[in-house]
Amino acid sequence: MTFSEDQVGVKLDRCVSDTIIKGSGGLLIGSVMSLLFFKRRVWPVWLGSGFGVGVAYSTCEKNLNSSK
Repeated sequence: MTFSEDQVGVKLDRCVSDTIIKGSGGLLIGSVMSLLFFKRRVWPVWLGSGFGVGVAYSTCEKNLNSSK
């Protein structure tokens, strides 16, 4: 028997870890692109981390709105 509060807590924990992983991955990819192709500009780093956090937000929103 699980409580609904526990289910929400598990979903939120999953969202936080997903955001950290995808945001860091985007940051890493943006940093590599900045070093290799864009003459060490800052905007690819911000763009990559923004994409990562945006994908994590979309996944989290879908996960929290699911009935299970």
